[in-house]
This record gives sequence, structure tokens and C-alpha cells, in this order.
Amino acid sequence: MTDRRQVIIKVFRKYGHSLGPESLEFLEELLDRHEIADEDVEFSIEWMAKEYNKQDDAQMKVSLDVLHRVYEAFQNGDGGGAQEHALLDLDHHLFVIDAFDMPLWNWSTERSTFERASGPLTSSGSAESRVMAMRNRLNVIKQCVLRNDHFSPSTLPSKDRENLLTLRSTKQLLGRAGERFLLFGMLTHSKEGKLCLEDQDGLVELDFSELDQPSEGLFTEGCLALVEGDYTEDATLLVIAIGHPPCESREAARSIYGHIDFLGKGATTLLEDKQFTTRVQVELADIRFFVLSDVWLDQTETLLGLRKLFDNCMENSFIPKVIVLCGNFTSVGVPQGNGREVRRYQEHFDTLADLIASYPLITRSTHFVMVPGPLDVTLNSVLPRRPLLSSFVSRLKSRVPNVHFATNPCRIKFFEQEIVIFREDLMSRMLRNLVGVKPDVKNDDLKRYLVQTILDQSHLMPVTTSIQPTLSEYDHALRLYPLPTAVVLADRYDRYQMTYEGCHVFNPGRFVGNAFTFSAYAPARRESEECVLDLDPDDGWS
Repeated sequence: MTDRRQVIIKVFRKYGHSLGPESLEFLEELLDRHEIADEDVEFSIEWMAKEYNKQDDAQMKVSLDVLHRVYEAFQNGDGGGAQEHALLDLDHHLFVIDAFDMPLWNWSTERSTFERASGPLTSSGSAESRVMAMRNRLNVIKQCVLRNDHFSPSTLPSKDRENLLTLRSTKQLLGRAGERFLLFGMLTHSKEGKLCLEDQDGLVELDFSELDQPSEGLFTEGCLALVEGDYTEDATLLVIAIGHPPCESREAARSIYGHIDFLGKGATTLLEDKQFTTRVQVELADIRFFVLSDVWLDQTETLLGLRKLFDNCMENSFIPKVIVLCGNFTSVGVPQGNGREVRRYQEHFDTLADLIASYPLITRSTHFVMVPGPLDVTLNSVLPRRPLLSSFVSRLKSRVPNVHFATNPCRIKFFEQEIVIFREDLMSRMLRNLVGVKPDVKNDDLKRYLVQTILDQSHLMPVTTSIQPTLSEYDHALRLYPLPTAVVLADRYDRYQMTYEGCHVFNPGRFVGNAFTFSAYAPARRESEECVLDLDPDDGWS
């Protein structure tokens, strides 16, 4: 009985709740009433805690009335039981999530966990929300750093405890010249143009004269870095090493914050994730998501390439479940106030609608996700970007039932997987704003460094808002924590694909020219593969 009680307390504590004696006695009585075996206690209580967490009136101290309501809902069949057939309904487990629909979870330093923001979010933001966005970025990564094996001591005595690293704050530098410190903060420039490291307590100027070379990755103004160095009499830090923070795997983060619904589509337990993973691998091995970028609808060759792609799908009886079309949807920008170009822009989407509708099976079966690019016409130019204007895509809406006009970035939730889609010329943006990188890096190194930087920073745009403005109250839509299953970095840069810390990242390439390049993502393998569609000179409209 004592062991069961400890399990109940531990599970609810993981979800940030404390149990009173009445609630604890009620849960123990439920376990006895249903004759739950000892090995199944944790799973059963995990379900109760998760369902309790979903209630609007759930409090930190567990309410007995809310627990009764959760149990009664389960008894009435609302709690779900084993619904084997639901797992096979792909549409039921496929969600396209816009950046503006994701709930905001702020990091609470007092409770050392995430707290959901109260009240509606606005695009205008405020001074407080801009500060909070930066604090969230720093604190989310800092709690991962402190949990890392190099910083977190073991509970057992060992020699490794002597080699532990200790993070310091800039305020601890005062009066301690000649000592060595390890700091964590944001790379930024002072008013005098000097490169500094800034944390929540202040900033310190950095001196790189003794640094041979930084560690792997791209270091830009606005990225968060671990910096080790000696504090000097001149109030500068003589840097001897600089690196990106360690990346925390999705499994590690989900084991701690699995009860938090970051996407707004309902949280799932680790056990549910494991069951979904097995079913997807075994039963959905042939499912593919096609991802195309730079789909220039103003180019005749692009429409011919799309027609050939659809023809190949029909000939091989292989219909993709999702086709993601990323901008830019025009090879040149649409001049503001030019009525003729605006009409042409709309006509291109009308032509696309007619093309898709000419393939009834694809129209019925495939979900199309339209993600705007930097040159496309949307309501805003800052991140995250709004979807394509509805006035341009009215025919697509009417002729293609499963079309989703998404934000940039957006996310796809497919069973237990989270796939982030981001269309931005990210490589050139990062290289233009470098403050440090290893010398003599090659093209393949740059691709690897970009992926490593984005995931280590847990953010799609790790630069200051002066370089890339963002909507402060929606900055969490750019956050990559917990680490997604896959990230699409659609870029005009060369195509690549790689897996880092269990997260698969790929650039699908550009769907332009006579050799159209795109990627096919396989959820069962959590990997992508390159696809090249050659357009013969004889190909034309039939």
C-alpha cells in the first residue's frame, strides 16, 4: 500500500500537482476497486493525472470534485479506452497547426516548469512581452544546460563530481579579476559596437584575442552561447572557449514535460507515443509526405513539373498523404500597387487549382499545405508570417477540399510525430550576420553547422529582432522545444538531409528548372529521401 501511495504522489508531482489526504485516499480506493495490478498502477494513475490536467478548473492542489468528474467521464465512456481502429484513421491523427493557434507557455523560474499564459495574444505585443520572449529563450535552454550530465551532479559519490562545470552570472564577476568563469548568455553588441555576452544580470565585454577558434556551429548576434574565459582588470572576459549549449533529445524533454500540450492538440503520454510509433512503423510503411519549395507558378515549366509529378503518382498507384508546397510562388516579387501583377498572381493560383482538380483521386485523398515564402503576399512580413491572402486562393478553397493555407512557420502533427515546416533563406541570413565560425569551413560543414546551430538554440531564427523582427507574443511559434521529430528548412540553398540528436532535418531543394528536386518524408522511418523529376523537352500539356 505504501509503495502504491508513493507512485501516486510521484506521478501527480511530475504534473506539478500536490495531493491532499482525501484525494490520495480516493485514488487508492479506485485502484483497489478495479483490482489494478502493481505493475499497472503507474499507467493508470498517469492517465488520471493527464485527464485531470486537461480540466479547465484544475488547480495545483488536486481538487477531489474534479477527480470525481474525471472518473465519472471515464465510467461513461468519454475517457477513451482502447480504440484500435481509431489509430488507422489517418485524417483523425493529422493536424496542420498554425503559428497563431499554438498556446503560449512561459517558463516559470519560481516553479521551474512551464506555465500557460492567460488572456488572448496580440500581434502588436508590448514591452513586457518582448522582454518575456527573450527570457523564455534563455531560460528554456538554461534549464536544459543545468540538467546536462556535465553540469548536473550524480546523487552517488564519484570522481566525476570533481570535474563538474559550474555556470556563473555576470554579477559574480565583480571584484574577481584573474579568476576563470563559465558564463551562459546572449551574444550582442554594446552601444560602442563591442561584442558582449549578456545575461539576466548584466553584460560583459568579450576579448577573443587568445581564442584559437570557436567550436562547431554558426555564431550570430542574438544566439545563446556558453563562454569560458578569464576575467581581467579591464572588466573584460578573455575568452578561451565558446560553444553552443548542449541539445536535449525529444525523448528526454518529453519524459519531463510530456503532460504539457505545447501544440494545442492534446497531450499524449510516453506510452501512447510508443504505441503510435509501433503502429506507424508496421502499418503505415508506405505513407509519404512530399515537400516542394520554390514552386514558381508564374513559370510554365513548374506547372508541367507538377503535372508530371501527379501523372507519376497515378501511374504507380502511389498517392502521397500530404503534399507541402512552399513559396515563393512567384519567381519575382509582386510590386505593391501594380494591379496587373496582382491579377496575374491570383490567376497562377487559379491555374494550380484547376490542375489539382483534374486529378480526382489526388484531390480527394491528399492534403495540400501551402506555406508562403518571403516574396509572397501576406498580411505581414515579420515572423511568424500569416497565410496567403484568402482573396488570391478562393478557387483553390472551392475546388480542393483538403487544402490548408498555413502560416510560416507551421507544424504538422501526425500521430506522435511533430514536423516543423519553415520557408526562409536561412543559410544566407545566418552567414550575413556571423560573429564567429571555424576558419576554412567547407560547404558540407556549413550545412551541418546550420542544422546544429538551429537545434542547439531551440529556435528557428536565433538572431536579434533588429536583424529579423518577430511578433513577440508569438515567438514561441519559432521555438524548437521539445525537439521536433523532423524540421523542414526550405531554403534556396543546396539540398541536404541529416539527423541530429534524433531530429531529422532536411532542405527539400528547389522545384525549378528542368530537373525538379523535392523530398519525400517517410513517417515510418522518420527520414527523407531526395526525389528528382526530369522534364523531357517533349513534355507538354495533353
